[in-house]
Amino acid sequence: MLPQANSYQDCVDRFRWHIPDRFNIGADVVDRQDPNALALIYETGAGEARRYSFGDMAKASNRLANAFAGLGLGRGDRVGVLLPQRPETAIAHVAAFKAGLISIPLFTLFGPEALAYRLANAAARAVITDQTGLETLLPLRDTLPALERIIVVDRHKDGGGALSFDRLLDKAGDAFTPVDSAADDPALIIYTSGTTGNPKGALHAHRVLLGHLPGVEFPHAFLPKPGDLMWTPADWAWIGGLLDVLLPAWHHGIPVLAHRARKFDPEEAFALMAKHQVRNTFLPPTGLKLMRQVPDPARFGHAPRTVASGGETLGAQLLDWGRSAFGGLTINEFYGQTECNLVVGSNAEILPVRPGSMGRPIPGHEVRIVGEDGTVLPPDAPGLIAVRKGDPVMFLGYWNNDRATADKFKGDWLVTGDTGRMDQEGYLWFGGRDDDVITSAGYRIGPAEIEDCLLKHPAVQMAAAIGVPDPIRTESVKACVVLNPGFQASDGLAADLQAHVKGRLAAHEYPRIVEFMDSLPMTTTGKIIRRTLRQEAVDRIERGEKP
Repeated sequence: MLPQANSYQDCVDRFRWHIPDRFNIGADVVDRQDPNALALIYETGAGEARRYSFGDMAKASNRLANAFAGLGLGRGDRVGVLLPQRPETAIAHVAAFKAGLISIPLFTLFGPEALAYRLANAAARAVITDQTGLETLLPLRDTLPALERIIVVDRHKDGGGALSFDRLLDKAGDAFTPVDSAADDPALIIYTSGTTGNPKGALHAHRVLLGHLPGVEFPHAFLPKPGDLMWTPADWAWIGGLLDVLLPAWHHGIPVLAHRARKFDPEEAFALMAKHQVRNTFLPPTGLKLMRQVPDPARFGHAPRTVASGGETLGAQLLDWGRSAFGGLTINEFYGQTECNLVVGSNAEILPVRPGSMGRPIPGHEVRIVGEDGTVLPPDAPGLIAVRKGDPVMFLGYWNNDRATADKFKGDWLVTGDTGRMDQEGYLWFGGRDDDVITSAGYRIGPAEIEDCLLKHPAVQMAAAIGVPDPIRTESVKACVVLNPGFQASDGLAADLQAHVKGRLAAHEYPRIVEFMDSLPMTTTGKIIRRTLRQEAVDRIERGEKP
């Protein structure tokens, strides 16, 4: 979709959107590809690498789409996908798209409360998971009246409250005609954290894949090129893994490497890319910072063609290290969010990189800095980063939350919730978040969900969750806690609160720092002033103290 160009302006001038009236992601990413071409390499973690062709993916997704129909799932029904990077994850999403269902990517490290909320909010009728996921889901079934089926991979018999994925596919035919979906028909719900209330489900249409293409092709230096092969450590449960890598790669017929360790290992990342000759990778900033600690990365003997990163600006030092570690290439940055992704970026081949800037608007996307009333501001004026309404990559709205959807817009602009400025030459510079969302290890974490979880502990009277500066993760989650009478602050209680959150929400959301306080700063209307707590933590760090 993105034209090969010799300059940024030439690329912008020549770009045109091609969004058909009828479009189905599932049919696009596998059915129209060469059935004999390599689609997926699955590195199991035991030294084994399995290979799957596009024909394999087409037949498997057709079988699952037929199985969905046999289970009574119909157009518009929601299906959760609670799996790590593995073939069945991709098959589940593609089959759901083909069948006209709405898939819900779910992170395998979510605890029971996080899963229960998302599945209940979406009224999911089915979930595809593994044995570990099944053990989390079974105790929740009484709270999820809409959930009729749990389908489990890696088992060959039904039973124990679940159906066998393999058995369903064995019984189903491998021919299926994808539903005739409009480009604007809903395809998936990705839940995103906010500052107040529960997570919101960003509902995306089938066109979201086409909307992502320029933002993938630009930082990957005009993807696709012969020999390209993509990998990311970002889980496919997040938009960064699913729509920044897997689905766009398959749209272009590019094979993808699947491997998801439970914990990111920077040395393993270098070795994995060398073993499979990965040419294109999306590495979140936290991953890059960890990889920077690996001595002599040239010893692995492989340099990719492109490295992209997003989630925070990298800075000159990390960019310089990247040139040394990756054979002279410049890491290209990009910017977006779950509701409207990959709208700003860099491409060092045609756009000079300015350390600290996240680049310029990706061709096809109109991004500006606006004021509180939605008025476009002049160059260098600080304001809200915003995207023009009607963009093909933009979400349809929040699932069952019209008010939150309306609040996301100011006039003709979707506001990202981030502040920044645009300089005279059109480069965008990130200022900060306009809300209290915590950015930790590439994840955007809403404080409200953590606070609500903490308040369910009998010891907690009040709680505030904030992000404090962390040299590796960008921010660490800190919990400021006021105890109920009868409870005493202690290291043991802090550890218990950490385990309480980790076991119910997700491992990346638990507070790494717990501070017990007599009171929390509040507004006159009773709202916690989180910025005061953040500033206190920053002041401590500047004095050489713990946050």
